[in-house]
Amino acid sequence: MSGVVTTTGQGLVVSGAEEHFNIVIVGHVDHGKSTLVGRLYAETGSLPEGKLEKVQAICRQQGKEFEYAFLFDAFLEEQEQGITIDTARTFFTWKGRQYIIIDAPGHKEFLKNMITGAARAEAALLVIDAWEGVKEQSKKHGYLLSLLGVRQFAVVVNKMDMVGYRQDVFAGIEKEYRAFLQQFGAVPERVIPVSAKFGDNIVYHSQAMPWYEGPTVLDLLSSFKKETASADQPLRFPVQDVYKFDVRRIIAGRLTAGRLRVGDSLLFSPSNKRANVKSIEAFNVEPPPMSAEAGQSIGITLDEQIFVERGEIATHPGNLPHVSTSFKANIFWLGKRPLERKRKYGLRIATKEVECEVVAIHRIIDTTDLNQQQDGTSVNRNQVAELTIRTKSPIAFDIASSFEATGRFVLVDEYDISGGGIVTEMVPDEQESLREEARRRDFSWVKGEVSVEDRAKQYGHRAAVVLFTGGRHTGKSLLARKLEGRLVAEGRHAYLLDGENLRRGLDADLSEEEKGLTAEMARRYGEVARLLIDTGLIVVSTTNPFGLAYREALEAIRTLVHPAPVIAVHVSKTAEEPPPDTDVVLSGPVDLDAAIKQVMEALKHRRVLDESLNAKPTPQYSI
Repeated sequence: MSGVVTTTGQGLVVSGAEEHFNIVIVGHVDHGKSTLVGRLYAETGSLPEGKLEKVQAICRQQGKEFEYAFLFDAFLEEQEQGITIDTARTFFTWKGRQYIIIDAPGHKEFLKNMITGAARAEAALLVIDAWEGVKEQSKKHGYLLSLLGVRQFAVVVNKMDMVGYRQDVFAGIEKEYRAFLQQFGAVPERVIPVSAKFGDNIVYHSQAMPWYEGPTVLDLLSSFKKETASADQPLRFPVQDVYKFDVRRIIAGRLTAGRLRVGDSLLFSPSNKRANVKSIEAFNVEPPPMSAEAGQSIGITLDEQIFVERGEIATHPGNLPHVSTSFKANIFWLGKRPLERKRKYGLRIATKEVECEVVAIHRIIDTTDLNQQQDGTSVNRNQVAELTIRTKSPIAFDIASSFEATGRFVLVDEYDISGGGIVTEMVPDEQESLREEARRRDFSWVKGEVSVEDRAKQYGHRAAVVLFTGGRHTGKSLLARKLEGRLVAEGRHAYLLDGENLRRGLDADLSEEEKGLTAEMARRYGEVARLLIDTGLIVVSTTNPFGLAYREALEAIRTLVHPAPVIAVHVSKTAEEPPPDTDVVLSGPVDLDAAIKQVMEALKHRRVLDESLNAKPTPQYSI
């Protein structure tokens, strides 16, 4: 029951299979991985015509005994060395399923390639030589597969012919390896005794091992459960870019999971912006498609012109990704210099690129001996680590076991990709409760007939918050009033939101003790600012009500008004460290005119004052 194998300009194409299944084969060097793969490929009739005979002829010419491993050790240098160097992807079909076999290397030097192969696997076979027994690499591969989230696996004890097919030898290896795997909660589906060289227990049960009554290797592969097909998963559409054609704004990207149809309601994370799919755009396709599914690269237009950016993830409202600035991860470090806590790195996950840092290293595993180090400060090359990462700004992501494309990432150190990993857990950050409040509020926000873009075009500017931060008696209030006056004089719609007015009004129900706390006051403050922003205003304010807790208040307000921009202006009497992502820093004696000019330039830089909207807005009056 094999598939038909043909060769095209794009490589091998196997037809007749109902589904694809990725499986990785790992094990110590010379334990027979390639031989096992070659036997599987040959026994299922999946070899291209003449391939077997060609390899046999080469062996005769070189005076070698034919081995099934030679079918896949395609590179001359690999045949000369007698080892598999790169991660080879091969195909065979059995009982309606196309298996993509990832034959991963066993040598220590090629561990990186093994990791790359395992990362794509839905299941794994760990090969152990019955003659040599459980080796260091055997243990290492079992642990790393578990660490990478490969939960579905079996152990193949190969070369049983070398030990006379003895049951006691097999039983000893099975007992030892199960005990090792149990240390980290890994349980194999089966442990199977085989001889790949002679085909014992590969396709048919071996007459040489009547004491074994379990499944053959192919029977076992058939029993592995297929992961949910990407198209059947909830929608994940990472935004790659946004293009403007005529009057249309086309949001482009690749569907990594799920299906998308014209008319679908979409929510973009982390911005919480919502809109409906107006059309699906595909290059040179007529008529335009009405739907798309995982694996397709498409563009979409929306029924309203919301502003979304590269790195956001579009989903249906009923199944959202996580949003946070922190998550736990397993990483494999390959950098030239160690991975260090508090050092800045670039993080790339799906289409998002953001600065990050490692805030905690929980455990380090040295892949040469599996020794573990708790709470280290750096991760060396070829080490695996479990750690917590914090990003500079909120990002959308998933747990890797649920969504591969939006749950796997790389770390960049000075332009070099130096590590890769998977997200294992979302970590709530300081803004989690406010972010969830903002999400729930935005999901059910009742919109009027006038959109955000309509207001921006009418007013000649976008809505935003300009927030003056700093300690007491630094002139923040004076600067805020001057900025409001300057904006209104230019015909802008600006409003000074003074915290003292909120304290005496909206916050009047709070006790004096509660007013001394930042959290609830900042929450109310941010919600009022969000309402004013929805009217299209530029809201000018200060952190005076929060005293020295202005840094916490700034972050809370940013979270509650997101995705509207917050232009932060830090004012101090002497030079000091401003809050993160501050736009303008003013220290020492302040020249009012020069300071206001700096803030106006920041508003232009952040596209709040955008010449493409209206150079000279016309004020609108009503009675």
